[in-house]
Amino acid sequence: MTGQEDEAGCGHRRTASVDRRKVLQWGGAVGLAATGAVPKVSLAQEVTPAVAEKGFPVFEVAPLAKIEVGSEIAFQYPDADSPAVLLRLDRPAEGGIGPGQSIVAYSILCTHKGCPVAFKRSHNMLLCGCHWSSFDPAKAGRMVIGQASEPLPQIALEVSNGVVRAVGVAGLIYGRHTNIR
Repeated sequence: MTGQEDEAGCGHRRTASVDRRKVLQWGGAVGLAATGAVPKVSLAQEVTPAVAEKGFPVFEVAPLAKIEVGSEIAFQYPDADSPAVLLRLDRPAEGGIGPGQSIVAYSILCTHKGCPVAFKRSHNMLLCGCHWSSFDPAKAGRMVIGQASEPLPQIALEVSNGVVRAVGVAGLIYGRHTNIR
């Protein structure tokens, strides 16, 4: 039996299958876009108050003065079921804040299957130990190689009174319909 015959082997060509989850994702995205309800999160250094109005909590991650180059700080955002990591890179990063725009944060749940990613300083990448997807934290968490189809969700950060705070999420955290529960 070839890969294009059905299980009965009668030679009928299979059509591309689309699972229910994809249809629901596409339908939801189209519906939100049509109503104008798609949340827009700015990852610029100055995050607008509109992010908090979208329902994201404000979470103090760490004092800016204590975040040294090479730092990795684990935290949960936007809730206790959402592991994240704050990184201070040795170079500027898209959406970065602080000195040299080098501080960024991401959900650590791989967008492929939800396995945790870890920062490998020697490669300057966030790597998934399950299927080896690699994400570049300096380039908004975009996938470099692997099976993931989406970048890692980037946590929007701001500095207020010398403290780095998480204020929103760009991208959908793995396994969720919405980032706010």
